[in-house]
Amino acid sequence: MDAQYSGADVATTAELDALLRAGPFHVALRAAIAARGLPLQRVQHHLSRHGVTVGVTSLSYWQQGARRPQRPESLRAVRALEEILHLPDESLIRLLTEEEGDHPVGQARSGRSYRSFLEASDVLEKLLVELECPPDDGLHTLGHHERIRIGAHRELLGRESQHIVRAHRDGVDRFVAVHHGDPGCVPDRMAVRALENCRTGRVHSHHATGVLVAELLFDTRLRAGDTLLFSYLVEDGTAGPSHEYVRGFGTPGGQYALQVRFDEEALPARCHRFTRHSPAAPRSGRLELPLSRHHRSVHLVEPRVRSGMVGIGWDWE
Repeated sequence: MDAQYSGADVATTAELDALLRAGPFHVALRAAIAARGLPLQRVQHHLSRHGVTVGVTSLSYWQQGARRPQRPESLRAVRALEEILHLPDESLIRLLTEEEGDHPVGQARSGRSYRSFLEASDVLEKLLVELECPPDDGLHTLGHHERIRIGAHRELLGRESQHIVRAHRDGVDRFVAVHHGDPGCVPDRMAVRALENCRTGRVHSHHATGVLVAELLFDTRLRAGDTLLFSYLVEDGTAGPSHEYVRGFGTPGGQYALQVRFDEEALPARCHRFTRHSPAAPRSGRLELPLSRHHRSVHLVEPRVRSGMVGIGWDWE
């Protein structure tokens, strides 16, 4: 399926700039393709030269608004389209990630950009290779509980994680923990401390993206069907004010609970839960969370996680 454009369909530079600022995504994409005078087959050809495979039908659906790019390969295609169509960096991605009502009017968005997620994902893949971590670690998560601490200067002081896992193959003897610090963090100054039923092994990090990975070594090799409860702590406190904590899940799993506790000298104005199907998908499932003034905390519980992302965000006065 292709689309042809007459001269009247081609947006002027000013009109295209306005669409890239205000959206919606599909209208801006359609205008950008028209401005370049490229049929969709040529767009597909350029994408293939960038190592991205997307069908002409999908491209047509995207510019009609019938579908939105959400899969990792589709999101890489959107980044490539910005280059192919000579658009400003993140102009299309920003339109995808924005969702009306996510933040109060006039308040700056504080969530991570899609680019930061993509860069962190690429770095994480390399760090896992360095640790010789296979795609399947041999563990199924039955339960995962996280406690996040926010300090007096609104910084992410650290997080404590407790896992309950079951091995689905013989010989599993470690777990690789991943921590993605807030923008401006210094991974070299972070520390990973084993708390229960494990010990800290190799720790690798990447300064520019704030990604840290750490081996947690078990005292015994698990056999298929064995369960284990272990916990560890990541001490951070190296970045500026924190605004959210997000946990991503590649596959469905067991229960997940997240608690964020604030210092009594730095209480947020409001807190909310949110979900995202992928880093470039709009936020959904927004739900205001009441702050317990006595315990200075908010929490969420997912009885059974699905693939995607879930998190808690908060606004400072």
